[in-house]
Amino acid sequence: MKKLLITGASGFLGWHLCQLAKQEWEIYGTYFSHSLEIPGIKMLKVNLTDFQELKHIFNDVKPTAIIHTAARSQPNICQTYPEESHAINVTASCNIAGLCADNSIPCVFTSTDLVFDGLNAPYRETDPVCPVNIYGEQKVKAEIGMLERYPMTAVCRMPLMFGIATPTAKSFIQPFIQTLKAEKELNLFIDEFRTPVSGTTAAKGLLLALEKVNGRIHLGGKERISRYDFGRLLVEVFKLPATGLKGCQQQDVKMAALRPADVSLDSSKAFGLGYQPLSVKEELEKLAVISSSDN
Repeated sequence: MKKLLITGASGFLGWHLCQLAKQEWEIYGTYFSHSLEIPGIKMLKVNLTDFQELKHIFNDVKPTAIIHTAARSQPNICQTYPEESHAINVTASCNIAGLCADNSIPCVFTSTDLVFDGLNAPYRETDPVCPVNIYGEQKVKAEIGMLERYPMTAVCRMPLMFGIATPTAKSFIQPFIQTLKAEKELNLFIDEFRTPVSGTTAAKGLLLALEKVNGRIHLGGKERISRYDFGRLLVEVFKLPATGLKGCQQQDVKMAALRPADVSLDSSKAFGLGYQPLSVKEELEKLAVISSSDN
């Protein structure tokens, strides 16, 4: 069987990707701080920022392809610890592209919609990048560095993602649901817009990019929606008490990292290749079914 190396397999997106890809690939998943077992996946503890360790994994596993999802992806943490996050977000990513080039194997990289400043949405792949925080800056550096080392890299700009909690990672909806169930106050931005997709849909997009894409591609959803309107859909679909749901503005919340207002992605290029996200409501309805069957 073909061997797929998935970095960051213990993360939210990496875990979803493992579930989907293991039907067709022999999967090797890397983790660093969150050890876990995923049935049917060979898990490897690797420090991706150590080039020798990285090289060793390539020589040992001899992957047919790699999907690199490992990152320090919380903007506030990157803002506070720029050097540590640079090592994994930029240096390790460029090294992975270099090793893929040496071995002539497909390389897929997960970038972010936060490479944009939020002033000219919806964004196409060809639009100029202009990040407003360090996390966005690091992803831009990684995109450029990886494509310089290996132009065949598929650089996938990912939107906001949500879904079921994995053994070692939650998505943002789990704390939302808990807060609303407890009828506590949940303040969500009315002036921040994204094009969200579920973890499963995002994973399907990455596997599609592995087959069909070189260069940059946007894997956003079909709808532009505010955090607050997302919360309203969550209340409706999961039948949660709405008493605590309140709208607020970005300026009301002080955070280490600046947040762009609207980084909605125009993903029509991916749609043309067969990427098919559901509407946010349909995605949430599927998750509600899974959640109720788990309880």
